Formats: sequence, C-alpha cells, structure tokens
Amino acid sequence: MSKKSLLTEMRDTQLAIEMIELGARPQVLESETSLSRERLLKLYKEVKGVSPPKGMLPFSTDWFLTWLPNVHSSLFINIHRYLVKNSECSGIEAILKSYRLYQEYLHSNQIEEVLSFTRAWTLHRFFESRMLETAVCSCCGGNFVVHPDDLHSHYVCGLCNVPARAGKTRKAKAEAEAQAILAAA
Repeated sequence: MSKKSLLTEMRDTQLAIEMIELGARPQVLESETSLSRERLLKLYKEVKGVSPPKGMLPFSTDWFLTWLPNVHSSLFINIHRYLVKNSECSGIEAILKSYRLYQEYLHSNQIEEVLSFTRAWTLHRFFESRMLETAVCSCCGGNFVVHPDDLHSHYVCGLCNVPARAGKTRKAKAEAEAQAILAAA
C-alpha cells in the first residue's frame, strides 16, 4: 500500500481548484493531478456549484487552424513560449500562468475570449506531440499556429490576409442588438 503525502494531496487539490476556476474539464484535472475521479467531481461541484460537463475532449487540430481560433491560439502559444523561455516555469504551472496572461490581455483590450482553458491545454499537448507548430508570417513576422505538414515558405497569417467573411456574424449580431435597443426606446 503506497502512502499518500498530505502535502502532495493539498497541492493537487489547490491545482485542481485553480484549473476548475479557469474552466478545466474533468479529463484535464485527472491528467494533471493524482486525485481520484470521485474526489475531482466533488471538488468541481463544490467550486462551480454545478456538475461538470460530460463528453469527450476536443481532439482535432482543425479548430486551431480556423481564422479567429488561430489568432487566439497563436497569442496563447507565444505567451506560453515566452514564459517558459524567460522564467523557471514549466508544465501545468506554465499553462496556468500563460492562460491568465492571455485572459488579462483580452480583458484589458476588451476582446472576447475564444480559447477556453481546456482548449489551451489541448493546444499545448498538440505542440508537445508535434501535431501543430508555428510558422513565421512573411508579412508581419509574427508566429502563428500551423499544421506541420503544410508548406510554410511564404506563409501569410490570418491577420495580414483576413478572410472575406471574417467577423461578419459578430458585426451582424451587434447591428441587430443596436436596432433592438433603438426600437425599444
């Protein structure tokens, strides 16, 4: 019978609480802590006040390559790389800090959050397994998430070459909300 350290259990509990507060799914919690599934489910209910979402984690690199998710994924992965390179931070601690910096940047610039914590964690795993990588944009010089099997010699990012329909639905939604406000007044 192996002995569990109270300190280790306390650290895992605190780590799980931090991840739950950021929106981590149970599978992420199980992967990053040594706490039992039952304990994590109880903790999730206690922290969030509701049962955790059910279902499988996303397992497709395609989501990270579409226009808006690519911009947000690229921002997150660049923050993460900078943090790991310039601090003594690594592993889940680096993901947590990177995600908080990502959120802070978005909130300070009043930008809607697109990348959930679970997706950010998944993105990091895709980079570790070399299912995704970054390429330098030939226009702006930024590093953007790309598929490793694509050609990248003259890569142009989604910010330098915005797709024709990018942002159209959000603009239409905002216009509809503005019209609804005017009609109510």
